[in-house]
Amino acid sequence: MQIVEEIVSLREIRRTWQSSKEDIAFVPTMGNLHQGHLELVKEAKKVASKVVVSIFVNPMQFGPDEDLDAYPRTLEQDKRSLEELGVDLLFMPKAEDIYSRGLEQQTFVEVPSLSYMICGASRPGHFRGVATIVCKLFNMVQPNHAFFGEKDFQQLQVIKAMVTDLSMNLTIHGVPTKRDDDGLALSSRNGYLNDEERNIAPVLYKQINVLADSILAGRRDFSVLIKEAKTNLANAGFKPDYIELRNAETLLQVGHEDKYLVILAAAFLGKTRLIDNLQLTI
Repeated sequence: MQIVEEIVSLREIRRTWQSSKEDIAFVPTMGNLHQGHLELVKEAKKVASKVVVSIFVNPMQFGPDEDLDAYPRTLEQDKRSLEELGVDLLFMPKAEDIYSRGLEQQTFVEVPSLSYMICGASRPGHFRGVATIVCKLFNMVQPNHAFFGEKDFQQLQVIKAMVTDLSMNLTIHGVPTKRDDDGLALSSRNGYLNDEERNIAPVLYKQINVLADSILAGRRDFSVLIKEAKTNLANAGFKPDYIELRNAETLLQVGHEDKYLVILAAAFLGKTRLIDNLQLTI
C-alpha cells in the first residue's frame, strides 16, 4: 500500500494509473476506521482495479462547539487494516494543503435545500463542509467510483445531488449500514459512550423499527407515531434531536403518493450524538 500526503504525489500516481486505463474506486474517511468503513473498501474492490482511501479529519464540517479536537484518531491501526484489505493508496493530506488560504477564505460548495433540513438544521454549515471537502477530494483523486455508508443517509443524498448538479463523471455507491449484534449502527463516535450508555444505545434503532412496523401495519398518523417514538427515547435516557419521516429520494415531507420512505433519527446519549435511519416501502 502506497501512502502519500502531498497532492502532487497523488496526482503523479493517478496519471500513471490513468495511462494504464485503471478503474479507480475511492473511499473518503476521517479515520478511526471500524468494520463499516472496511465494508466500503470491500465493496470498492469489487468494482475497480485500484482502490484509494483518504483519511482527513475535516475541520470545515465541525461546528464551533463540536468535537473536532476530541475526534478519535487511530492512524496506525487504520493503516494496518487498510493494508490487510489490499488498498492500493492511502491519501493523508494536511489541513494546510487542503485549505491553503484558511477556512475563512475557502471557496465552498453547498447543495441547496438538502443541506439545510434535518441534520443540516441541527448542524448549520455541516453539509457545506462535507460537500466542499468531498468535491475537493474528487478533484484530487478523480475516481470512477466513490463509496459512502447509508448510515449517513442525508450526507449520501447531498453528495449524489452535488455530483449530478456539477456534472461529475463518477458513480456514487451507497453501502448498507453495518451494525453490532445488538443493532447499534457502527460509528466512530460510539467510542464516546460509557458502558451504561452503550447498553442503552441500541434503543435508538429499536424505536425506529417500532415506528416502521406501525407504518407498515397501516398507521398513517405519522405525527402521533413520531411523538410516541420521541417519548420512548426520552424515557430510555436519550435527548432526542429529531425523528423525521421523509421521501427517501428527495428528503421532502411525505405526501400521499409517496411509497419509498426513510425514517431518520438523531439523539444525544450523554454527550454523544447518535444518528440512524431505516428505509421502507409502503
